[in-house]
Amino acid sequence: MNQIEELKRKNRRNTAVIAFLVIAMAVLAIGCLFVGSADMSVSDALKALFGGGSDAQSRIIWRIRIPRVLAAIIAGAGLSVAGLVMQTTLNNAMASPSTLGVSNAAVFGANLSIIVFAGGFLTTGNNLKSFDVGANPYATSVLAFGFSVASVLLILGLCTVRSFSPNVVVLAGMAISSVWTAATTVLQFFATDVGLSAAVVWSFGDLGRASYEKDGIMFAVVLAGTVFFMLMAWKYNALLSGEATAKTMGVHVEGLRFVSLLLASLITAVCVSFLGVIGFVGIICPHVTKKLLGQDHRVTIPVSCLMGSLLLLLADTLSRSLGSGTALPVGAITSLLGAPFFIAIIFGRKGNHGSC
Repeated sequence: MNQIEELKRKNRRNTAVIAFLVIAMAVLAIGCLFVGSADMSVSDALKALFGGGSDAQSRIIWRIRIPRVLAAIIAGAGLSVAGLVMQTTLNNAMASPSTLGVSNAAVFGANLSIIVFAGGFLTTGNNLKSFDVGANPYATSVLAFGFSVASVLLILGLCTVRSFSPNVVVLAGMAISSVWTAATTVLQFFATDVGLSAAVVWSFGDLGRASYEKDGIMFAVVLAGTVFFMLMAWKYNALLSGEATAKTMGVHVEGLRFVSLLLASLITAVCVSFLGVIGFVGIICPHVTKKLLGQDHRVTIPVSCLMGSLLLLLADTLSRSLGSGTALPVGAITSLLGAPFFIAIIFGRKGNHGSC
């Protein structure tokens, strides 16, 4: 009876946490619609939201703020669940979507698109008109995504040939990441002022680039990956007991690790290629989730998604509130929020390694 009561208590707690997060996310998402650099009152925003107001106000709400809110919800969920899965499959509490160099490869691809093909030393030089024509946001996103996927496949391929152990994956990721960083530095060294400025600005996480089309693509990838992770939840739980134990339970550990890391990296690649680098979401949210609710992936996967969405919504609200007439990079806000919070988690563990 004690075990049954304990199970009921956990279920009630999990239900309460999920309900709270859903309500908090909904409230914050609605609040985000009324925050921005445009001189628009809450009443004007409400009118525009329900079909009234001026054309300019309607465009701000429906073409800028709503896609931005949706991007925060989708990308936050994707980066968070990707971090959770990477931490489990690599058995590394510090693993995150940047572990396999996905973000570094995306930055290089974007720099290549912006500097070389739009604002760089091979074609347009300092011609601002040509730069505006060449710096197509989808072209930049496609090249950033392409290099991210190539980097992931290269790392996973090397690990398959050598040894697909967590340590090998992490070391290979670090090595490839340094290559992308060095290549980006070389590109930026030869860039013109125009190309360099545009490339640096792109690397900032910015939800202002969101559109319904981009949100739709991100949503499809994040949803597919999350559904797969939920279906594999019991295998992730088995993996927590060690590879040997998981194998005795019928889990193909190497195959699970390969597919999981590939999907988590693809989710990250899509989000980064559209929005730029947004750090710490994939580290902080999974840690907070596991600290609150334990390690059961049947619960931590959906809760991590909610946590990620909530964090990115909060960061976006702060970025638009703190900037005088403009929005600060949301990636900087997540780092400012995440770094001290992460340090507090580390020093607040009191030797309890199981929570992380």
